[in-house]
Amino acid sequence: MKSLVIDGLEDYCRAHTSPLPELYERLREQTYAEVAAPQMQVGHLEGRLLKLLAQLAGARLAVEVGTFTGYSALSIAEGLAPDGHLHTFDIDPVATGIARRYWDEADWARDRITLHLGDARAELAAFVARIDRPVDLAFIDADKSGYIDYWETLVPAMRPGGLIVVDNVLWSGRVLTPADPNDHHIVAFNRHAAADARVEQVMLTVRDGLMIARRRE
Repeated sequence: MKSLVIDGLEDYCRAHTSPLPELYERLREQTYAEVAAPQMQVGHLEGRLLKLLAQLAGARLAVEVGTFTGYSALSIAEGLAPDGHLHTFDIDPVATGIARRYWDEADWARDRITLHLGDARAELAAFVARIDRPVDLAFIDADKSGYIDYWETLVPAMRPGGLIVVDNVLWSGRVLTPADPNDHHIVAFNRHAAADARVEQVMLTVRDGLMIARRRE
């Protein structure tokens, strides 16, 4: 079957999606100018979707695994409830150094994002063990070998009706013909999540593939 996403459609979608504060464009430009693998940054469409999902979830406690330069964190924070807070986990002090500067500029993010710098598996597990309320929204966009571990840490911590969003689940189409280790990690994660009776999920062809899962009641 021929793809429906023909040339120009993504630009058309962006033109018909709510606009961004100019801060995001400056962050995108700095990321592409200074950071290796800048394509890892979420863009306009995915960022607006994350904001909207945070709003729909009424998120007061949000978790992100994989901060990079902070675009997705800014997007989630923009959609949080008035008393909401985002905890984000990453191992890269350089990329997250850029993120902190932009968070400090944003009225909606300043003092509402906590960065946990270190090994995300250990840091996330320790965080979940000490929180006293369930997570409303989670976003996984980190090392592909860790996806199942992050999922297994987060699903039990979600409130009923809470949302988990997972990026890169189509992996540039390589899920259809997996070859290298990361290809196989994504295929294994997708199979694992699809078989998880604790959630209902949908896989979308947004950017590099998004899975949105809702914790069952």
